[in-house]
Amino acid sequence: MADNEQPPNADELGLTDEKARRNLRHGLISLGVLVALAAGLLLAVPSLHGVEHEILHMPVHLVLIAIGLELLSCSSYVVCFLLVFDRVPRRFGARVALSELAFGSAVALGGASSIAVGAWLLIERGERPGEVAERSAVLFLLTSGINLITLAIAGLGVWFGILPGNRDPLLSLVPGAVGVVVFFAFLALPTVSDRLMAGRSGRFARWANASSETIRLTAKTLFTPDWRLLGAFGYLWFDIAVLWLAFKALGHTPPLSTVVLAYQIGYLSNLIPIPGGIGVLDGSFIGLFALYGVRSTFAASATIVYHAIALWVPATWGTIAFLLLRRSRHEPINWRPLRLGRRA
Repeated sequence: MADNEQPPNADELGLTDEKARRNLRHGLISLGVLVALAAGLLLAVPSLHGVEHEILHMPVHLVLIAIGLELLSCSSYVVCFLLVFDRVPRRFGARVALSELAFGSAVALGGASSIAVGAWLLIERGERPGEVAERSAVLFLLTSGINLITLAIAGLGVWFGILPGNRDPLLSLVPGAVGVVVFFAFLALPTVSDRLMAGRSGRFARWANASSETIRLTAKTLFTPDWRLLGAFGYLWFDIAVLWLAFKALGHTPPLSTVVLAYQIGYLSNLIPIPGGIGVLDGSFIGLFALYGVRSTFAASATIVYHAIALWVPATWGTIAFLLLRRSRHEPINWRPLRLGRRA
């Protein structure tokens, strides 16, 4: 897209101010209803009273620390966002990033919704759609790459006996190997694509070339020293730390590698379009922790506390950021010079 070409308006992007507000409002209401139902279930079902007892007797100071860790996770995402979208002014970019987290927490298909909202907010204020699309893909691939690295370290670390945990191959070697294979396949994809697409033209060839350039930009971002890259790690690792601390608050802490593996595998269930993953993510975590030998009462208690924190902290902070953005939407934006290498 040429620099002097006018970006599409909000209607052309399929989002409007009212629609975005409505989606977020309905998502938060649905989230509240689902949380209330879950709390009612704990109180009504006798077999779950043990979970209720464990949660109510958690040390308050550890729960507060867990909330602080989730705030650090959100802050880390902001840092990572500003690394990738390096033209975006810091305050405006921070609010866009936090708004993405709010939609990701509260809206069904939250990942897709958060990317769409972030793109709309950026384009609405004058950023080029092509640039936004590429940078959004880089941000997604970068955070996904950190997930794969973490999964590989935890799985193979347990399998080789470097880290404590269940050395069952299906619970250690397989997830670790998947992390390694997918990560290196991702790095090799541009080279393979260039060879297959050499001399070809057409829509698919252009899409393949654009995808290769996006992957190269992601790899450049991942392997170029920059303190803001810590944000990509912090976004994941602080969130995992919340789950680990929830176990610690119960007085029953499984190995950190077990928490990491159950977390990474369990989050695949978020592909099911349920607001906040209520019920689906919790069931996945509890089932996986059972496979790793963690008592169901402790697993359920830690999962519920973790999930409540991981949903409501970004949803609350991000909603405030989104409302502030809408109030200031007519203010001009002073875009910063582009630093991260871009496609010609």
